[in-house]
Amino acid sequence: MKQLPVDKGTKVTLNFALKFTDGQVVDSTFDKGPATLEIGDESLPENFEVYLMGMKAGDTATYEVPPEKAFGQKNPSNVQMFKRSIFSPDMVLEPGVVISFADARQSELPGVVEHVEGDQVTVDFNHPLAGRTLIFDVEIIDVEPAQTAH
Repeated sequence: MKQLPVDKGTKVTLNFALKFTDGQVVDSTFDKGPATLEIGDESLPENFEVYLMGMKAGDTATYEVPPEKAFGQKNPSNVQMFKRSIFSPDMVLEPGVVISFADARQSELPGVVEHVEGDQVTVDFNHPLAGRTLIFDVEIIDVEPAQTAH
């Protein structure tokens, strides 16, 4: 049987790991069991799908993904200042704390407290992996035609 390469319209079973360049693991399926996804279903960012194109069952690879091809560079306009008084008085506000805000469409928008000084709280709404070069380890287990219902 001819092995099907990864392409749009395929269902892929794979193991992957996303790591920082220092080796710290951000996410991995190697210790949990493989993931199955359809190319183009947005369960994997499109920029990462590009690296899988053409791979076949049994293939393994390691890619270094620069910020521009991962989660983008940090955007300074995504860092906002808030008055301490808009937060509940008993809320812990310290660097690294993730706070959930609602955006204009009432979608959840997580922000990370970057800095607290006096009555000013600086919150970063950039993706936590923005500005980072990532190592993307991939092991393709199976590739089959997607059974997409239209």
